[in-house]
Amino acid sequence: MTQPQTPRRFWLGGKRAAEQDRFFREALEARGWQQGDETQWDAGWITGMPDPAQFRHAAPRRKLNHFPGNAALTVKSRLHDSLGAVRERLHEAWGPDSEAAERLAFFPRAYLMPRDYHALQEAAVARPEQRWILKPTNASKGKGVRVLRDVAAAPLARDWLVQEYLANPHTIRGHKYVLRLYVLISSLTPLRVYLYRQGFAKLASEPWDPDDADNPFSQLTNPDINALNDRAEVPVEFIDLERYRALLRDQGHDDAALFARIEDLVALTAISAVDAMRLRTAEAGADPRGCYELLGLDCLVDDTLKPWILECNLSPSLGTCAAPESGGRVEEAIKGALVNDLMRLVDVPGEAPTPSDGASAASLLAEAEAEQARAGDFRRLLPASTPERYLPCFSLPDLSDFRLAEAFAGYALPRPTLERREVVELFHGDELALHDLKRGHYYRPNDSAALIWLLATEGLDPDAIAEQLDEALGDNATGDAEAHRELVWRTLHGWCRDGLLRQRGDAPEEASRETSSPPFRRELRLAFDGHHWALSVGSAAAMARLDAAFAGRLGPLHDDESGRLPRLSILCEPGGGYALASDQTLVASRLPLARLADVLCGELLRQAALPDQAVIDAPLALTAEGEGWLCLGTPDETAIDVVSGRTGRVCRGLRLSLADPSRAEPLGLPLTGASSPVSDWPERVVINGVLMPDGEGDWASATSTLEVLGALLPRVCTTRDDPLDEQGVQALAAWLMDLAAGVAGGCRFEPAAAEG
Repeated sequence: MTQPQTPRRFWLGGKRAAEQDRFFREALEARGWQQGDETQWDAGWITGMPDPAQFRHAAPRRKLNHFPGNAALTVKSRLHDSLGAVRERLHEAWGPDSEAAERLAFFPRAYLMPRDYHALQEAAVARPEQRWILKPTNASKGKGVRVLRDVAAAPLARDWLVQEYLANPHTIRGHKYVLRLYVLISSLTPLRVYLYRQGFAKLASEPWDPDDADNPFSQLTNPDINALNDRAEVPVEFIDLERYRALLRDQGHDDAALFARIEDLVALTAISAVDAMRLRTAEAGADPRGCYELLGLDCLVDDTLKPWILECNLSPSLGTCAAPESGGRVEEAIKGALVNDLMRLVDVPGEAPTPSDGASAASLLAEAEAEQARAGDFRRLLPASTPERYLPCFSLPDLSDFRLAEAFAGYALPRPTLERREVVELFHGDELALHDLKRGHYYRPNDSAALIWLLATEGLDPDAIAEQLDEALGDNATGDAEAHRELVWRTLHGWCRDGLLRQRGDAPEEASRETSSPPFRRELRLAFDGHHWALSVGSAAAMARLDAAFAGRLGPLHDDESGRLPRLSILCEPGGGYALASDQTLVASRLPLARLADVLCGELLRQAALPDQAVIDAPLALTAEGEGWLCLGTPDETAIDVVSGRTGRVCRGLRLSLADPSRAEPLGLPLTGASSPVSDWPERVVINGVLMPDGEGDWASATSTLEVLGALLPRVCTTRDDPLDEQGVQALAAWLMDLAAGVAGGCRFEPAAAEG
């Protein structure tokens, strides 16, 4: 009697809405599959990443929809590191102005916080016209994304990325858009990559306005954000790629040329991450034949019709986002067809013959051609029809990559030759050691690996090295020769992946070595309050900020002054941010650039205190008649906008005698975000009152002596940095009582507005 066949089961996992699983579930249930769980599954459809242990259960007949190591693509900072590594190799091998290097110019430069904080600030100084966008490195749905008004305000916290802002997008009916492309990695070894014929242009819900940086509905295209726009008649609009290409043609553009560049972008992006994914898959103990990856790649097209990659999304949304009349019907049809084509291509139902374990060119070609026959609307990008265009972009192709590319091409391909990168060779007798100068790694190759290294750095290609290894080991049998070939390719691949070797190009040797600029250092004299300091600045970005804030106070430092003047130092901290030191004392650390001038002003005010005169570190509003108001709010844009808008003159810091506080000395330092004239402050000013925020975005004259005293005391600087003694506190309290009495008697903060 025939036993009933056990139904196959699918597992739906991860944090997801049921809509995300709909097409996967419908396709398998139509074939008689039943829903299982994390312990019983033949196909896993996971939103996010499964538990790493689940990868050990993947097999050719047991599929998971992820590869270990996909973070090399799906985490924003890792994606830029992956692409940056390819760009660096191609610059070295072919030159920064080569066609190969130009092909990699499709991703905006990005800086990971806090690691790249100083590089970001230097880039901002070099290109002051550039705008920047801030993104969380591993968030989705547009969360946390915003345009930075001042790159100096970039956070020093981990997991933030600052990226060049592309300020010239191509628009549809005046709206910015991003293309959502669906990319499938069906195999890692060899690498096979597909792009789906259909996808979407996702439109922002309000017209593009480059000057409206704070409007997410104009700047961002994410449907989850635009769905919140209750001002828009159509908050979420999708246009399928077929209609999009027709729109381009109607505008007189060459849509075929654009999509050829997009396909090149997708292929190079996949190549950039393949090493990390192969390494992590091996470490996880996963059978790569049981894994595949569907990515949602977001691409912006600029007004020259150049595509730029923005990000690769893990587990792209397969729910319907747009309303039916705004593209939702087409969206639903495309996503349903996408999932059906995907499952047939990777053979989730298990209906195709079992893949061969053979690594021969014939076996690899037969498997790839069978997959291609099931591809539906997926277009194969890798292996490419012109393999010579892509093989040099790998750190080094795996032997299976090379075999399959050659089989598809139908002719012999040139073997890669390699060059040493920043590596020191150390010999002791017959032993070899390698030290990677750039990454600090140290290697002790065994005898066979040492021979492979020496032959590779002499310019032999991998197959020629394998022949030499055969001769050296005295093994000429066919099986041994093939094993040696695989050993050589595998060994060289590992060294190329680790950055010790790279494929040779045709760049002149001197052009392939990037020269680094000498470290920035400026020695200046800083003048303030009749005193001078030797100011050492170790950053061009910091120097630009200090130049703006201390205009007229900075000058050249003469040799004879360097050793005798008190010293202030601005230091770049290795983990990001800046430190301020006064002589040998650390004043502050982990300072973002936006706070640097502010903290330096605070240190100068602290040092301006005299034995009988305290300094108050607070904004001071002045009229042309020499009357002043002390502002005990936040010394930032609020004080600048409100106080300076009424008086026309505002500075930071005043010094007063505790014996007679009624007359004070303005110290004339700038507030954060504003520069002030240096020589335009009176020697003395009469303080008419104290201003505090009124809770409604304005300032009002304070009348509560105790409230004002509590806000004032933390801002008082004395010569010993000690708190005021009892006598000093009483003197300040008496002064504030007199000011409050004056306010109660009719003195109000109503100076005339500044002209203009």
